[in-house]
Amino acid sequence: MTTSLFQPIQLGDITLKNRIVMAPMTRSRSSQPGDVPNQIMADYYQQRASAGLIISEGTPISAVGRGYSMTPGIYTTAHIEGWKQVTQAVHAKDGKIFAQLWHVGRRSHSSISGQQPVAASAIKIPDQVFGPLPEGGFGMIETEQPKAMTQEDINNTINDFVQAAKNAIEAGFDGVEIHAAHGYLFDTFLHIESNQRQDQYGGSQQNRMRFLLETLTAVADAIGGNKVAVRLSPHVIEGFTEEDPEIVELTLAALANMVKLDLAYVHFSENISRYLEVPESFRQQVREVYPNPIMITGKLTKETAQVLLAKQYADLVAFATPYVTNPDLVERFYHNWPLAEFDADVRLTLYGGDAKGYSDYPQYKA
Repeated sequence: MTTSLFQPIQLGDITLKNRIVMAPMTRSRSSQPGDVPNQIMADYYQQRASAGLIISEGTPISAVGRGYSMTPGIYTTAHIEGWKQVTQAVHAKDGKIFAQLWHVGRRSHSSISGQQPVAASAIKIPDQVFGPLPEGGFGMIETEQPKAMTQEDINNTINDFVQAAKNAIEAGFDGVEIHAAHGYLFDTFLHIESNQRQDQYGGSQQNRMRFLLETLTAVADAIGGNKVAVRLSPHVIEGFTEEDPEIVELTLAALANMVKLDLAYVHFSENISRYLEVPESFRQQVREVYPNPIMITGKLTKETAQVLLAKQYADLVAFATPYVTNPDLVERFYHNWPLAEFDADVRLTLYGGDAKGYSDYPQYKA
């Protein structure tokens, strides 16, 4: 029988009511000072709670992990209390929500994080992030030269991820997704171009995946593997200058190492920024080495998502931009109602601001 978008699925000890996931999207709506989650964020997520699963916007695990202004954190008591509003609002509508735990690595600037960015190696490439402008206000600013992480930095970061995961569970999240994609911290360890280390975290593929696997293991030990997920993007070149000839092979090897952790899911981000088309052979290779739940996101339509489920290449399918303007996306898919457009005016309200262009999109009315 073909798996439908609207079939339930079990993830660990939680049941998702359908296979449709709201993908993580940075919206920079937290309260200042302190980057605290607030009521309009609770409204925004609650409106979208008909999704089988919501993944929160990227949530920095520490100050140094921060790379975009006004993103809500998960490392202070105020953050935990703020997120409780959000998780309670989602659960009140019978929804499920994971927190995406985020360390941006070198994709940052000290004016955002308060300290020099860190990465696998002290290598900078041309890149921009959303931060404070010299003339006032916010906009895109050039990133800063990173410093190579010491063993102490790595140990501290693993501890930060563990504490952030515990904080997320305390805040009411159903689980956490560790962001290891898009040129952020873990991705700089995985890629040859950005990892020129001579220690146990550099060189061989096994060494380059070590930091990520150690972090996943530590977080799984702390809150349970079935509450932990990871996001990867082996076919996305965002955050790098060129494609990596080994990243697909390394990803498959890393997946084989993850099987024993019994993670909630592995999330593949595709078709954004600069990217390579994902060949069907890769999806087949992934299924050969990884029997546990797989999620795919990246410019999917209802039809292309259903094909991925039917071919058993994915168990969950995630949608990003359609969820900006369609809080009732599941219902629109189910009834074949038209989608509200994502246009240039919508793009202007993606980062920062208030409820306008955020939580004021209406449900469909025939």
